[in-house]
Amino acid sequence: MPTLIKKPTRIQSAGNKPKVIDEYIGRVNSETTSASVAHMRSPAGWIEPGQTPAFDEFTVVLKGMLHVEHKDGGLDVNAGEAVIANAGEWVRYSTPHEGGAEYIAVCIPAFSMDTVHRDPARDAVR
Repeated sequence: MPTLIKKPTRIQSAGNKPKVIDEYIGRVNSETTSASVAHMRSPAGWIEPGQTPAFDEFTVVLKGMLHVEHKDGGLDVNAGEAVIANAGEWVRYSTPHEGGAEYIAVCIPAFSMDTVHRDPARDAVR
């Protein structure tokens, strides 16, 4: 039988500024370990620690621009575009422009603090 998800759970974010994370599907809200789906809203100037996650992350930007730094440079992902960060590759997300960004993130398997493998220092660069 299908499972109705009536509302998300608000999750605390990492980074230098508060970011809103509403998890609809995942380990916290639906006890789903195979995938997670979250609606993110991050302010201008937000940056999170770099990470080398053990999951694939598929991100669709709805509004604004999300900057994705990787070991070979960076990508600007604008509204209407998407990006795939593969498991095992280092990435760091930020929203440097006025207005920040709104986006949907899907992680397979589901996001967890044990498998995100964040850098020890917020501004560590690989």
